[in-house]
Amino acid sequence: MKEKKNYMDYVPCCNPRYTWDTDQEGIVTVHVLNQGFYNRLAQKLFGKPSVSHIRLDGYGSFVWKQMNGMRTVYEIAGLVKERFGQEAEPVIDRLVKYFQILYQNKLIGYAILDK
Repeated sequence: MKEKKNYMDYVPCCNPRYTWDTDQEGIVTVHVLNQGFYNRLAQKLFGKPSVSHIRLDGYGSFVWKQMNGMRTVYEIAGLVKERFGQEAEPVIDRLVKYFQILYQNKLIGYAILDK
């Protein structure tokens, strides 16, 4: 029988294809290289940039910096609650949605810890 994995045990990891940095306030900017045929076409025809700079907000920047390849979603949720308190509630729902958006945009991937 196949064991069902708990999403809270997933380990979110930054996509190594993209670079990122922080500014003086600790805000993260992810730099996404726009490659491929359609991106090159859009760059030539419509002047689209070859690199997109995605600036995260304070909450997103904090979460991004917690993804070290070893922390689970559950552990990151605890850190968010510790840092932002009531302001982050409902922590789990918000964090899961945020990770879903990052994953859909290929900014992160997941590893699963074996227990």
